[in-house]
Amino acid sequence: MAEVEAVQLKEEGNRHFQLQDYKAATKSYSQALKLTKDKALLATLYRNRAACGLKTESYVQAASDASRAIDINSSDIKALYRRCQALEHLGKLDQAFKDVQRCATLEPRNQNFQETLRRLNTSIQEKLRVQFSTDLRVQKMFEILLDENSEADKREKAANNLIVLGREEAGAEKIFQNNGVALLLQLLDTKKPELVLAAVRTLSGMCSSHRARATVILHAVRIDRICSLMAVENEEMSLAVCNLLQAIIDSLSGEDKREHRGKEEALVLDTKKDLKQITSHLLDMLVSKKVSGQGRDQALNLLNKNVPRKDLAIHDNSRTIYVVDNGLRKILKVVGQVPDLPSCLPLTDNTRMLASILINKLYDDLRCDPERDHFRKICEEYITGKFDPQDMDKNLNAIQTVSGILQGPFDLGNQLLGLKGVMEMMVALCGSERETDQLVAVEALIHASTKLSRATFIITNGVSLLKQIYKTTKNEKIKIRTLVGLCKLGSAGGTDYGLRQFAEGSTEKLAKQCRKWLCNTSIDTRTRRWAVEGLAYLTLDADVKDDFVQDIPALQAMFELAKTSDKTILYSVATTLVNCTNSYDVKEVIPELVQLAKFSKQHVPEEHPKDKKDFIDMRVKRLLKAGVISALACMVKADSAILTDQTKELLARVFLALCDNPKDRGTIVAQGGGKALIPLALEGTDVGKVKAAHALAKIAAVSNPDIAFPGERVYEVVRPLVSLLDTQRDGLQNYEALLGLTNLSGRSDKLRQKIFKERALPDIENYMFENHDQLRQAATECMCNMVLHKEVQERFLADGNDRLKLVVLLCGEDDDKVQNAAAGALAMLTAAHKKLCLKMTQVTTQWLEILQRLCLHDQLSVQHRGLVIAYNLLAADAELAKKLVESELLEILTVVGKQEPDEKKAEVVQTARECLIKCMDYGFIKPVS
Repeated sequence: MAEVEAVQLKEEGNRHFQLQDYKAATKSYSQALKLTKDKALLATLYRNRAACGLKTESYVQAASDASRAIDINSSDIKALYRRCQALEHLGKLDQAFKDVQRCATLEPRNQNFQETLRRLNTSIQEKLRVQFSTDLRVQKMFEILLDENSEADKREKAANNLIVLGREEAGAEKIFQNNGVALLLQLLDTKKPELVLAAVRTLSGMCSSHRARATVILHAVRIDRICSLMAVENEEMSLAVCNLLQAIIDSLSGEDKREHRGKEEALVLDTKKDLKQITSHLLDMLVSKKVSGQGRDQALNLLNKNVPRKDLAIHDNSRTIYVVDNGLRKILKVVGQVPDLPSCLPLTDNTRMLASILINKLYDDLRCDPERDHFRKICEEYITGKFDPQDMDKNLNAIQTVSGILQGPFDLGNQLLGLKGVMEMMVALCGSERETDQLVAVEALIHASTKLSRATFIITNGVSLLKQIYKTTKNEKIKIRTLVGLCKLGSAGGTDYGLRQFAEGSTEKLAKQCRKWLCNTSIDTRTRRWAVEGLAYLTLDADVKDDFVQDIPALQAMFELAKTSDKTILYSVATTLVNCTNSYDVKEVIPELVQLAKFSKQHVPEEHPKDKKDFIDMRVKRLLKAGVISALACMVKADSAILTDQTKELLARVFLALCDNPKDRGTIVAQGGGKALIPLALEGTDVGKVKAAHALAKIAAVSNPDIAFPGERVYEVVRPLVSLLDTQRDGLQNYEALLGLTNLSGRSDKLRQKIFKERALPDIENYMFENHDQLRQAATECMCNMVLHKEVQERFLADGNDRLKLVVLLCGEDDDKVQNAAAGALAMLTAAHKKLCLKMTQVTTQWLEILQRLCLHDQLSVQHRGLVIAYNLLAADAELAKKLVESELLEILTVVGKQEPDEKKAEVVQTARECLIKCMDYGFIKPVS
């Protein structure tokens, strides 16, 4: 009975295999294997399961099953060939060659075996050639690099070649096997910057996507040595070591998304200890005086990128908890640094902002109130512990720490402002005669007044305080900061024209002064940044933004600042541009509610006359003319944690506003806007990704994809566009995404395959059902291009769906554009598969009437497509052709075919005549002499 059941399970597996359900087939074969001891049946089952393994890309399993079949029958040619295929995929070319050689011996006339034999022979020869040359090259490179008498040019070339080799999997493995790590350590020992840099970059390539190698390199080089290399003053070196550490972290944590197989996985058991050690050393770097500003920035960048969870749905936030317990005080120390004090750690312009962002990310990553309370208590203890009546510098550090936290988690900063002595100390520092004290106090006041409701105390007490400082101080640095404080408080009413804090004309005067400082290149960059900060608030006023975009030197000065190494300016520039383009969210004003508010004497927001569309369009034109796209592209490339998701969202909003007019899109593409939008559409906040995807859709809809997104970038555009095909998105986003996909799908089959793999087909079909004419038209046009792809055609061929019926019925629509697209799709489908010609006649009883209407259509392009469909049906089957000839279609074809072909009608008349010739070939009609 067991043997009978095994045979039945084998047959069941075969049926599953024919239906391409390989998992079910594998299951049936596996069950059968447990029930039989018959050797012939066992060999067949193992051989069949190997075929399933090949289909599901489980090559190790496929090779194993084929080997078991061969153990039973060494001449099992199918098993031999399947093992050969599996081994080839696993990279074991020499073993695969032996199997196919045996196959060719058993069946010498089999062309498939002969072709595989030739291909594998070529691959093995190439592999041996590369292997031999690589071994020699590695050896030669190290000889040149470690020989002090080598020429400088030769050493530089050898170093560059080594780096390139380290980035390739085969090359990295060769370096590793040829004692490369020890030789690279010798390069590090030379302490010559160019050799150390080459060694670091080579190690970085070797660690990428390989957990075992990364572990060995981490232990060989040692984390303390890696950190000391990152701590140097040299920016290039610091960044290269940061990339090395990131490659190690990615490989150890599995972030490289590479599939580890077999031995590679078994080599490394647990990486948590190593990752914790890396985190601990990075935290120690933050407070070490031996670490340069660049090194500190890179340590903060690594912590920002790797500690907080990337997805809050992941429950485990143990890395954050570890950093809060062991490193929060160290981060607070960095935030509280005052650059002008002698005790200050080495910093760059970006260091304190990076630390504030890290505090914000850690706070957001906490899961519950007890964790947040613990975080707050550490901050409170740190700040209150700094207060010292005898030491003004410590008090200054305390207020600077509060100021830094206010730039991170604002709610936490607001709670800390309520601590006893904090506000009093800020006021006292404002009255100090020391410049540093005033600078810190004014900056803290500025950061404390971020929201209108919470700025009440500051507005009441701070304005007079800031005005007093502004009038009395002669120091430009303090003057500009107090001005920004006043700008911030003056813009507390937002875009509401009726809720101005200052007298008419005051904000314009403040803005004019900010623009003046912005254009003054004799002032240091850090201070000019505050002028942009002021404009970020003041440009909420329509008069100010209108004046600003007309001041081309001020605009270009801001764009130049955005391109500098000081990345703390990114948010301010992005905010200013959002204000100038009015790309912030505006609540819809409902007239009934306005009347109700007026009746109950409530405040009603007022729109400024210069916030109307004509003025916005004019401002966009001026920004484009001033070179805003190159500045935005440069900002997007900032490889720093300071480019937060919120900043990316602001940049995406600006891009979307700039892309609004189709006439401007060519300029945006020419200046690199298309390329800059791709990363914004793939990473950031949900709103930011949607805005960037919408901007991409606008560009993709009207631009040549080869120019807008050159090279491989065009494939990255598909996913953001597909994400817009969602019922949660508005109609315009759906429509422009469909136009963009139509344009892309018309370029190449590779792009159609990418769109298909992103599972866009069901969404495109859904929009073909839409009541909205333009959406239905755009979706049908997109499908017209997509049906050229083989896998899409297979979906139409499959039974149990109404895809073909939908296309046929859309051919009968009244909308000419929908008809044109649907007829195009149907023409290509019926040309590709005869089965679809027969299926078309079965999906709806109206098919013949629809076809006749197409062949008589007023629009020549629709008529031509209808006649092509008629020809495909006539050519597909004699019985179907007879049915068509017996209908009124013959009369239509005759009338059209007898017309005199002019330039416009040539294709239509020619196709009708080809249909009639086909009917003559069948003998259904005869030519009249």
